[in-house]
Amino acid sequence: MVFPRRPQWLIQVLLALLTFLSVLQTTIAASASTPEDLTALETASNKSLLWGPYRPNLYFGIRPRIPKSLLLGLMWARVDEYAGVQENFRHTCEQHNSIHGYGWDTYDTRRGGEQTIHDEGNGIDLKTKFVKIPNAGDDGGHWGVRVSGTPRPGFPSDVKTNILFYAALEGLGRLEPVGDDVEEEKGWRGDVVIEGEAGGLGSFEIKVMGDEMGSSNNHPEHGHPSGETRRLDRTFLKSFQLPAEALWQNLPILFAHLKSSIDKLMEEYGKDNLPPPEQLFVIENEGGPGNMHLVQKVFEGAFEFDVLFSSGSAPEPMTSEQLTDGIKANKKEFENRFKSVLKPQAPFDKPKYQQFSESLLSNLMGGIGYFYGDSKVDRSGADEYLEENEEFWTETEEARGKNEVSTEGPTELFTSIPSRPFFPRGFLWDEGFHLMPIIDWDTDLTLDIIKSWFSLIDDDGWIAREQILGPEARSKVPAEFQVQYPHYANPPTLFITLQAFVDKLRKGSSDSSSIYLSNPEAATKYLRDLYPLLKRHYAWFRRTQAGDIKSYDREAFSTKEGYRWRGRTPAHILTSGLDDYPRAQPPHPGELHVDALSWVGTMAIALKDIASFLNEDDEVAEFAGHETAIRRNVDDLHWADESGIYCDATVDQYDESAHVCHKGYISLFPFLTGVMDLADKEKVGKVLDLIGDDAELWSEHGIRSLSRRDALYGTGENYWKSPVWVNMNYLVVVRLLDIATSPTSPHKTRATRLYTDLRKNLVNTVLKSWQDTGFAWEQYNPETGEGQRTQHFTGWTSLVVKIMAMPDLSGAGVRDEL
Repeated sequence: MVFPRRPQWLIQVLLALLTFLSVLQTTIAASASTPEDLTALETASNKSLLWGPYRPNLYFGIRPRIPKSLLLGLMWARVDEYAGVQENFRHTCEQHNSIHGYGWDTYDTRRGGEQTIHDEGNGIDLKTKFVKIPNAGDDGGHWGVRVSGTPRPGFPSDVKTNILFYAALEGLGRLEPVGDDVEEEKGWRGDVVIEGEAGGLGSFEIKVMGDEMGSSNNHPEHGHPSGETRRLDRTFLKSFQLPAEALWQNLPILFAHLKSSIDKLMEEYGKDNLPPPEQLFVIENEGGPGNMHLVQKVFEGAFEFDVLFSSGSAPEPMTSEQLTDGIKANKKEFENRFKSVLKPQAPFDKPKYQQFSESLLSNLMGGIGYFYGDSKVDRSGADEYLEENEEFWTETEEARGKNEVSTEGPTELFTSIPSRPFFPRGFLWDEGFHLMPIIDWDTDLTLDIIKSWFSLIDDDGWIAREQILGPEARSKVPAEFQVQYPHYANPPTLFITLQAFVDKLRKGSSDSSSIYLSNPEAATKYLRDLYPLLKRHYAWFRRTQAGDIKSYDREAFSTKEGYRWRGRTPAHILTSGLDDYPRAQPPHPGELHVDALSWVGTMAIALKDIASFLNEDDEVAEFAGHETAIRRNVDDLHWADESGIYCDATVDQYDESAHVCHKGYISLFPFLTGVMDLADKEKVGKVLDLIGDDAELWSEHGIRSLSRRDALYGTGENYWKSPVWVNMNYLVVVRLLDIATSPTSPHKTRATRLYTDLRKNLVNTVLKSWQDTGFAWEQYNPETGEGQRTQHFTGWTSLVVKIMAMPDLSGAGVRDEL
């Protein structure tokens, strides 16, 4: 059977036109605003980020950062029984499917890395070793992945594994198998080669390697006559032509095909003489032109094979030898760079912490994805959404049921996700925390992700807090949470990351691997391009989340700097990020939220520093004025003398302003975000009292989200009503370090002790759970330290990498305790 290349002149013309327009646009932009040498550097940087495992919702899924392009991935299952095979198949990351830990052991977004999947249910440990060679060719270059499996302890050494690699093309182009190393339905004797062309990629070749000379791979043998028509020592390929919107639904496509194939075998051999399971669940070998191709291998025991992608613009194709060399080089380069950038400091300067830290950082970067698709938005602008009346939440709910939801886009987003099985999409308030370790590792990658987020901003300055782009992303989200609302805000954590970037510039960081840190002109251009978008978002936030200071006879330095989150119900403020944290009851349109004001302060401080870097003196003065007003109003509106802490404000039955105090994370926000005056000895002392009191927030596993003395502690959903969250604890650690290293703070000694102990407690809690379960978790039990809620939460939980890399302020005694 021969699959010749078929001329498709219309597609070729369209591809050439798209490529010409893309080059023309890039050339015009470069010549208009960028020096030639800077353009070359940025182009090289983009090439190294073109390909990646940017489908993080899959155990292994590859795609380029190009809309409607190639989708590639792996599926596998144990096939030694007839029953349960469908449940055994792995493709999308799931919360509970007998996987005892999985993720990247080492991974760099520009080079690649190694992933291990401990598949307890299928009795196999699967490894994927991914290598990029971006300097091959004129586009994104070559890449390769080595897939290997080893039977797990306690399982037969001859465990049978059915594994499939697939390639699908969403948009215009060509994708078809070529070559004649195939014998009708018996299968491919050697390598399976799929050639193609697509916009942004040009021509390319995908090669699924067969068993090379000297291969140790074994394949099942049996005496059933079906083995003569489909030989299990061969590779099988099945081609499909499917609607583009169905291409991500690979398992249903496979199952539908297998059902048809099994029906034929049953008709041929009868129910009482079916082929053995490893033979029964084999795809038909039928290749040809199509937009999706399944390639299947069946192994017995340990196995290994390569998948190689070669760019047609390169002089030579990708080889297995290059892949081997790349695997070795990448591992060495990662370990060397890690030691120089994020090496754990004492008391964590031991091998177990090094491996743990490398894994968390790798999984954080391995969770970066590229998403493209439409989104659901309610832009009705209903009066009920202003939340100005008492019992406004009931009016809001009614309005949602009546208002028309529109589909907008498509848009694209390059982002790091919180959790591959449960939250495989972009979250605005998570992203700033994700980027805090990444900016130390790869500043330019961080800035690319921030730019991607701000490319989503609308004319008013709104960015949807949750990016659910396209049907694949929506398949993981309940319908009631899919619609986004342009009056809903989210904590603007990206401003903290940008503040860190400006700090690096001011300190003269000269990281030669970064375009922006080694080239002041590039850094200035980046910030100047982004600056108007930052100001637009800041203005939108202040306008849409404005609170009422004047109507309730509140005494404050400023009548403008008070805010409340929209999207409030009696049980939740999802938009604040602290979903079920206790607030005023009942909700009132006159309430003010201390965390909302603190976040506005964070934005004002960051914008002031960016304006200063850009020499925008008038705007420096404007933002400095905002900052002063916010710092004053935090105390005037939210400090409660009777509780000795910061609190939300509401309106009581006499229409007078009153504090609502639930001691916990909300109480710490002015301290955590840097808007609290650290020179105020009394207030800082009371904040440290709250943090360090084990009857309130302190625990052996981190700072609790709510005080143990609060009547609501641990009640209801108990999402933010007791558990330890690493992102908030990270902010506590950072601020304690500021005080501990201050030469003038009267709280220096106490802050040093709290910093040292909290750092130890957090790291060891996350490490122990990781060792016990194979996962990082969304939150941790304050009593036991056990990981809770969402598993494989390698988003902001990975901040322990930064915590381990912080300086050791303890004596040898603490080190010896570990």
